[in-house]
Amino acid sequence: MNVLENLFTLDGLGATNIWMSLVAMALALILSLIITKVYQITFTGERYSQSFVHTIIMMSVVVSVVMNVVSGNAGVAFGLFAVFSLIRFRSAVTDAKDIAYIFFGLCVGMTAGLFQFGLAIMLTLFASLIFYMLYKWQYGKGKDTQILKVTVPENLNHENLLDEVFHQYTLSHSLRQVETTNLGTMILYTYAIRSKNTTHDKELLDRIRERNANLKVSITYLESAE
Repeated sequence: MNVLENLFTLDGLGATNIWMSLVAMALALILSLIITKVYQITFTGERYSQSFVHTIIMMSVVVSVVMNVVSGNAGVAFGLFAVFSLIRFRSAVTDAKDIAYIFFGLCVGMTAGLFQFGLAIMLTLFASLIFYMLYKWQYGKGKDTQILKVTVPENLNHENLLDEVFHQYTLSHSLRQVETTNLGTMILYTYAIRSKNTTHDKELLDRIRERNANLKVSITYLESAE
């Protein structure tokens, strides 16, 4: 009975009691729910993983407990970090923003585990606001590399046919492939281009069609511009 009573009280050295640990875990849970909600709102891909959302929540709660265990005990800390170094994700995280959210959840869990509750709340609200503002304002957004294919009649073929159009509508362009088509009467050019932020695809296609006798022109996006 004495052992159980000591778990729920502070000992003479002022060690962490179980109630403070429960508060830390509860706070880590609530804050991680806020983090994952912001993640869902700001996600720009086709579909986010539900398991990834659950992972952020669980890692935040578990880390808050880990910080209680290692606090003030260097030997235990080194032992736990040695164990954690063996852990690997089953699937690679390809989006850099996902890594940022993982680190975000870990930091909130660590802060709550050290009983810095005010700091944990402030970190969550401030960082969440930053993530949302970056998403809302689309800060740093640019056009990804596109593959442009242009069919040109053999009698119109010359090296500088599209230079003026590229200069007006693209940031960069490079010729990737040249091949003949339609029994050699036409030539298919393949370019890698990066459009200017003000460029509209239809306008670019229309300008090219004015120069290639209105033959086929196509643009393929390698990645989403979001």
